[in-house]
Amino acid sequence: MPAARSRRRVPRPLLYAAAAAAISVAGLALLWVALPDPAPLARDNPRTTALIEQRRAEAKEKRRAFRPRQAWVPLDRVSRPMVQAVLLSEDANFYGHEGIDWEATREAAAHDLEKRSFARGASTITQQLAKNLWLGTEKSLWRKLKEALLAVKLERKLPKRRILALYLNVVELGDGVFGVEAGARARFGISAAALTPAQAVVLASMLPAPRRVDLSSPSTWLKRRSRRLLDRMRAAGRLTAEQHLSASAELERILAGPVPRDDREEPPDVVDDVPVAAAPRAEPVPMGVPAATVEE
Repeated sequence: MPAARSRRRVPRPLLYAAAAAAISVAGLALLWVALPDPAPLARDNPRTTALIEQRRAEAKEKRRAFRPRQAWVPLDRVSRPMVQAVLLSEDANFYGHEGIDWEATREAAAHDLEKRSFARGASTITQQLAKNLWLGTEKSLWRKLKEALLAVKLERKLPKRRILALYLNVVELGDGVFGVEAGARARFGISAAALTPAQAVVLASMLPAPRRVDLSSPSTWLKRRSRRLLDRMRAAGRLTAEQHLSASAELERILAGPVPRDDREEPPDVVDDVPVAAAPRAEPVPMGVPAATVEE
């Protein structure tokens, strides 16, 4: 039998699969190059973010004034309970992953497929930072792909402490309120450095829908999340029994107001997150401050 006839032909489905894989890899490589380079963030603070500009555009469309409040602070000027509350609430494995928590992503994907919606989030703090900085709040698989790639780029270019500091300084904590310093002052009238454990868990617990939160009329979902997070801080050894007892009493005072008319037991979907109670008015803080203000 001739040698040519003895050769086995590669099945067409395998050829198609190999071609599709090659095209996908090439597409990801092109997207990787096209996405922003996070390297300058190691030295400079962003002058604005995609989320801030999205909120500005939304306000303009509704003919509302938009005066963003944001004050950059270094990580050592954020109270330790605040940092711990955010980590436990948003990304307990922050120091153990490289941008994406694959186990949490797998569980969220299975849940979302069952519900046929983007019902459960599994974004790490790094992914949330990428979304805030460059992508905004649109929910789509395309955005999630870009978010994942940007998270990997962030982790490769920046140390963990810098990523955490950036996140804490750009995260949305109210209508026009960005970052923990502005959030602490708007919600409690104090600096981020002075936040108590009770105040910290309230700020961290409102992150799914911060513009829905009115502390004079706290919702059931905020109360539930805050109490659970405070208990997690005790269980994780972040608070002593005495500190937990004191913080629990303070937490109940913070959450003592009547429930709102549109009370919910679960956080509303962030897609329909609209302001219900603006934080106290204040002069906007100029953005694009020198990098030295967030040195690590």
